[in-house]
Amino acid sequence: MSSLGELRTLALNARKGGVKLKNRFPDNKAGYAFIAPWLVGILVFTIGPMLYSLYLAFTNYNLLQPPHWAGTANFVQMFHDPRLWNSLKVTLIYVGIGVPLQLALALALAILLDRGMRGLGFYRSVFYLPSLLGGSVAVAILWTQVFGKNGLLNSFLAIFGIHNAPGWVSDPNFALGTLIVLHIWTFGSPMVIFLAGLRQVPDMYYEAAQMDGAGAARRFFSITFPLLTPIIFFNLVLQVIFAFQSFTQAYIVSGGTGGPSDSTMFFTLYLYQQAFTQLHMGYASAMAWFLLLIIGGLTALNFWLSRFWVFYDD
Repeated sequence: MSSLGELRTLALNARKGGVKLKNRFPDNKAGYAFIAPWLVGILVFTIGPMLYSLYLAFTNYNLLQPPHWAGTANFVQMFHDPRLWNSLKVTLIYVGIGVPLQLALALALAILLDRGMRGLGFYRSVFYLPSLLGGSVAVAILWTQVFGKNGLLNSFLAIFGIHNAPGWVSDPNFALGTLIVLHIWTFGSPMVIFLAGLRQVPDMYYEAAQMDGAGAARRFFSITFPLLTPIIFFNLVLQVIFAFQSFTQAYIVSGGTGGPSDSTMFFTLYLYQQAFTQLHMGYASAMAWFLLLIIGGLTALNFWLSRFWVFYDD
């Protein structure tokens, strides 16, 4: 009888141990099955092409013949390509001017919408709409109609007697500026993020500041801005990355040439020309990895600089 009881005790303990072991090492087959499409997608359509482009960066490849190993020739060529460095200069001007102005406008409108005005949802949707359309072909074509020689802007200026206004998109002195304005116009996405951040600032801070006699400017620089620095940093990193990848606007406005006089020749547009116009796919792949290094370096620099101006509310 005692032996039967001991057997039952051993069986019960074994069952409990199995449950504990199962809890420690759960069966993840169902989870893997659900994420399998994503894993296949990222391996086939993202990681695979990236590794293949890295290989092509060290080859001569014209899409018509098999690639031939060229070592570091493509990277050496980049340092002696004046159009590449001009395209990088144009892109840096575009990013350096467009991103700060876009974020400043987005923050100003977010503060305005945070005042609890009527129809907030409507205004938020209207202001967000340009972000959805800013990179589209239709908006780029519309931009040429607005800033063309006979466009809407010049027609408006003619009302006030200004009849010798330039063709803004066809003048090398103003063409890049029109694209910067287009980028600033797509402020909706960072604005919504700023608005969400403003909703997290406790009202008691503003109430205490008002009781101490702090004005609107003082409340902004002493309360709003410091508490929003993590959100500003987040938007800054994202918008810098997105701005470096801008392509459609310059392609449509310039007709794919980067003109006039290469004034709208973005780095991505020059990369496209090398890859699909001149069929220098190996060189274009090297340019793509160079752009990745630039974006990665600037992102790392932003993270390093953030320690001096980003404040986290512990």
